[in-house]
Amino acid sequence: MLDSLKLAIQFLTRIPVHLAQPPSERAIGRALLWYPLVGLLYGVVLVSVAILLDHLTPMGLSVTESFVVSALVLLLWVMLSGALHLDGLGDSADAWLGGGDRERTLAIMKDTHAGTGALVSVALVLLLKWSALQHLLLNQQYLALLLAPLWARTSVLVLFATTPYVRPNGLGASFSRYCETRELWAITVITLASIVTLFGGQGAALVLVAGGLFWCCRRLMVRRIGGTTGDTAGALIEVTEMAILVAAVFIVRMS
Repeated sequence: MLDSLKLAIQFLTRIPVHLAQPPSERAIGRALLWYPLVGLLYGVVLVSVAILLDHLTPMGLSVTESFVVSALVLLLWVMLSGALHLDGLGDSADAWLGGGDRERTLAIMKDTHAGTGALVSVALVLLLKWSALQHLLLNQQYLALLLAPLWARTSVLVLFATTPYVRPNGLGASFSRYCETRELWAITVITLASIVTLFGGQGAALVLVAGGLFWCCRRLMVRRIGGTTGDTAGALIEVTEMAILVAAVFIVRMS
């Protein structure tokens, strides 16, 4: 169990993790169950840094300072993941724009070169994240920054619980082999219940937005390639984080 947690941290972050011995395939597969906890770790780190930077300005952040602080928080966010999920987003965007059929789409996702779709999609997602962060941090609204990485990684559990993994080998194949669907749903329900209990209507609204986006993304995956891959799972994480941050801007304005 501890090895699976360490592997989840190793997979999803650039935090150095020591493993006493090479992990078993079962430990690798069951690392998926720890994704929400790693997402919570992301959120706690990002919120802590954002609050610390805010406290460095006794009079509160000015608009100009919020531009810089939000950029620093976003930089840390990307560095924590090593741009892993952005890579999946870029590969998926290239594949959807340049594909057409299932085989061509999967082949493009394996290509290491970045095309126009990758560059544009990554730039737009980062721009939207930065813009939303600037507004939220200026108003000292930290909930979305906590929930975005948490729920984005929880959504991967739902993805694997409901969607076939289309590549015969790879990390996703181990997830499908060693994680039972009931376990994935149980952790998802516990995470959702915790969010609603602790954060009430605002937390529920943000998860609802993410749920609608999940439905759209999953439908695109199934229609084009018949399931999911590691790249599309990474893309789901990125667009879910973005959607929660952007949705939070409008929820804050209405509250």
